[in-house]
Amino acid sequence: MSIRRNAATTVLLLLLAQFAAVAWPAYACGCGGMVTDPDDTIAVERETSVVTWDGATERIVMSLTVGGDATEAAWIMPVPDRAEVALAERELFDDLRAATAPERRTRHYFWPRDGDWPRGDGDGAGDGAGDGAGAPPMDGAPPVDIISRDRLGPFDVARLAATDPGALDSWLGDNGFALPEDLAAGLAPYVEQGWEYVAIRLAPAGAEGDGDAEGAEPAVLGGTLDPISLTFAADEPVYPMRLSANADTEQSLTLYVLGPGRMEPVDAIGGSPPEVTFAARLPVDEQPEGPLRDLAAGDTFLTVVEQSFPEPSAINGDHTLSRSAQDTEVRPVAYEDELLTWAGVPAWLVTVLGAALLLGAGGGFGVHRVRRHRRAARLLGVHRP
Repeated sequence: MSIRRNAATTVLLLLLAQFAAVAWPAYACGCGGMVTDPDDTIAVERETSVVTWDGATERIVMSLTVGGDATEAAWIMPVPDRAEVALAERELFDDLRAATAPERRTRHYFWPRDGDWPRGDGDGAGDGAGDGAGAPPMDGAPPVDIISRDRLGPFDVARLAATDPGALDSWLGDNGFALPEDLAAGLAPYVEQGWEYVAIRLAPAGAEGDGDAEGAEPAVLGGTLDPISLTFAADEPVYPMRLSANADTEQSLTLYVLGPGRMEPVDAIGGSPPEVTFAARLPVDEQPEGPLRDLAAGDTFLTVVEQSFPEPSAINGDHTLSRSAQDTEVRPVAYEDELLTWAGVPAWLVTVLGAALLLGAGGGFGVHRVRRHRRAARLLGVHRP
């Protein structure tokens, strides 16, 4: 399906064959390796992906938000089998955020806080703070096999396979890549396993020819790139992470997993323990019409996994996802703190005033009782102190 994009935000992914022969250092994210000009910087500020698996076929939809001053960059994504590459819709992630939004609940407190009368403006709202969880090529195959070169709407994509890590590195170099040794080493295990690659060049919308105009400043990459969908055969769901070991700064990952039940990473692969922040069944009648319903293709179980990697160099593998022993549901709750009131009056004030009245009434009753007894004693001629 053809997807129209706003020209101001569209990112063109140009064919690798168009790369200029320049040496670009690599940056990494969980989705693959990022490469840019040595004088430029690029950072993946947010990485959000959706993984689906039906027992034989896996689909990964990735959304990257990038920042920096790079005018162009390259991206490499390893996949375990031949991949179908397509555009995805941004609305998919809007639907997922809506489906996993915290349940809103009100939590009352008794004593006034800052912002409550008499400690503030008296609006009774408290501080408003809420609490937020493929088979390898056959013998005799060429060292590098260019599988296909496709144009997908505004995207140009190259897919390739390699039987030798050095040959893959050379081919990428001939097309504008000069990968550092650590990233080349990170690609080696994928080559040995017979994986294939999706290689893409990223450039801002309208970048082609912009630099030719006198005095024109080339556009830079920034913001959320259009999501990319990769579909491939898989015996088990996997999310490639090895290339993130080359990152210089802490990495974070958000995975939405759609499957028959609750799905979790098998291990931490060198990061903090993965945290399931949402897990629940998502019947088709609760799915909004649109990309989420199309992707789920019926009733599904949605799991959201959050993980951070404080030391990216410790990443030692790819994420393998497996079915949990139990489909325990996790639903986040966001509390809105609110001062307890009765009929619009703060409960603490009613309580304090009521207690004061009771004490006052009790004291007066005691004085009256003593006086009455003294009067009775005088009448009877009995002296009482």
